[in-house]
Amino acid sequence: MANQTSAEQPWPVRVVAMKIAEWVNRLGEVWVEGQIAQLTRRPGTATAFLVLRDPAADVSLSVTCRRELLDPVELAEGARVVIRARPDYYFARGTLSLRASEVRPVGVGELLARLERLKRILHAEGLFDPGRKRPLPFLPNLVGLVTGRASAAERDVCENARRRWPAVRFRIENVAVQGVLAVPQLVEAVRRLDADREVDVIVIARGGGSVEDLLPFSDEALCRAVSACLTPVVSAIGHEPDSPLLDLVADARCSTPTDAGKRIVPDVVEQQNLLNVQIRRMRHNIQNFLNIEKHRLDAMRSRPVLADPHSVIEARRSDVDSLVARARRQIAQRLDAAAGDLAHRRARVAALSPAATLERGYAIVQRLDGTVVRSRADVTTGDPLRIRLAEGSVAAEVRDEPKEQT
Repeated sequence: MANQTSAEQPWPVRVVAMKIAEWVNRLGEVWVEGQIAQLTRRPGTATAFLVLRDPAADVSLSVTCRRELLDPVELAEGARVVIRARPDYYFARGTLSLRASEVRPVGVGELLARLERLKRILHAEGLFDPGRKRPLPFLPNLVGLVTGRASAAERDVCENARRRWPAVRFRIENVAVQGVLAVPQLVEAVRRLDADREVDVIVIARGGGSVEDLLPFSDEALCRAVSACLTPVVSAIGHEPDSPLLDLVADARCSTPTDAGKRIVPDVVEQQNLLNVQIRRMRHNIQNFLNIEKHRLDAMRSRPVLADPHSVIEARRSDVDSLVARARRQIAQRLDAAAGDLAHRRARVAALSPAATLERGYAIVQRLDGTVVRSRADVTTGDPLRIRLAEGSVAAEVRDEPKEQT
């Protein structure tokens, strides 16, 4: 269709409206489920007007129907209905509405059946898995609270939390907790608190109510928003028997808002008692440790080496004196033995020395060059000689050999 128009050949508004009406009329009748946000029954008119709203999104449609379709049915704003209707595009004003031909209220039994189907879907997707649940902080810096304005649930959570921990801080988001605006306001409040980095835990609280009153807390959009939170979420909806789907998705479930106030912060008195117990235990352990170490030191001090160090020194001194005396004796003995051995060797050397032979009257005949004359053949007549005696030496000369005596 866009190719059939141009800036030079545009369609008139009526043509566009007619085209839209043609496309809407092709849809035919459809079954639609929603929540009645507004119901108008004007006296004396045959037509009733409704505003049908999607509980999971901020989307609504106008519905017109015959008055006789609503007279047999007890309906009120906030009720859920299923209608069979044909989309109708009002050409003159360019508005879209539904023209209903049948209206059926959704009963409690059917609501519970639908919740059970949604529960199975969310469980299959892992939104109820215990492994994905985050632990609550021990002492949150800031608690985000989503609840009704000036409600008993808000009072129960705040008072019980402050009674346990007076310094606790809250960021409170007041929203509608039932009716047509509940789900979008709840989802938006949860997202705002999750985006605040100072908020350490989010509490969604509401007092008790009927199944219809608690339906917003089983809405798929809210369950998915809570599942996507990075901040731990605590569900405190209704009383003990009440169990919306939010309880299964949240990281922690509290049976009542009062229980939530006790769950999100520690008890200062209880913590002080625990601290006192730990302090006493620590002191006891330290005292035991000191006693053990004292006994160990006393045992070490009682040893002779520490009790009387001089006695050990004296004992070692006598040992040293004994070893010194022994060493001296050994050295003296070795010196005496060495002296005797040296004297013996000196005697042997002296006995074998030529000087000793000279002492006995022998002489050594030498040539002038120091050569010892051992036979007659070593000299000739007239050779000068030197005769070495025991004491001194004399000069001599070789002469003819004397005649042998007969």
